[in-house]
Amino acid sequence: MTESKGDVWVAAGFAELAHSGVDGVRVEVLAKNLGVTKGGFYRRFRDRAALLETMLTRWRDGRIAAIEKQTALDGASARERLKAIITLYSERMNTEAMAVELAIRQWARTDEAAATAAASVDAARLKQVGQLYRATGLSTEEADAQAFLFYCFIFGQSLLFPQRGPRKRAQLLAQSADKLLVESQ
Repeated sequence: MTESKGDVWVAAGFAELAHSGVDGVRVEVLAKNLGVTKGGFYRRFRDRAALLETMLTRWRDGRIAAIEKQTALDGASARERLKAIITLYSERMNTEAMAVELAIRQWARTDEAAATAAASVDAARLKQVGQLYRATGLSTEEADAQAFLFYCFIFGQSLLFPQRGPRKRAQLLAQSADKLLVESQ
C-alpha cells in the first residue's frame, strides 16, 4: 500500500495533538518525533495549515464512517445495536482516540474549521443514533432527546473516574446503560 498524502505526518500530527493540543502540532516537532528532516513534510504539504486541514478532514470522515458502521443494523435489532455501541465505548477505553477527540473539541473553541468538523461529527452521531431510537418505536422528538442523552453518557462515562473498583464501575455502567435502552411506550 502506498502512502497517501502524508499518512506518516498525519499520524504523527494526531499523536502530537493528543499529547500537546493543536499548538503542539508543529512541523519541527513532528520531524523530530519522526526522526526526519522538515523537507519531507514540505514535499507533502504546502504548510502547517494544510496538515491541520487534512487532519480535520480525516478525523471528521473517519468518525462519521465509524458511527455509520456501528449503527448499521446488519440483522440486529435497534436495541441490540444500541447496546453493542454502549459496550464498545464503555468496556474498552481507547485513550488515544479520546485524547484526540478532546483535543479537537478544545481546538474547536477557537477555530472555525475545527468547530465545523466537530459539529459535523456530532450531527452524524446524533442522526444515526436517533434513527436507532426511532426504530425502537420512539417519536422523532423522543428519539432525538434519547440520542442526545446517549452521547452524553458515552462521552461522560469515559471522563469520570468514580471511586469504585472495576466491578462496581461495570455495574454502574450496566445500570446506566439499561436506562438508555428504553422500550417504546
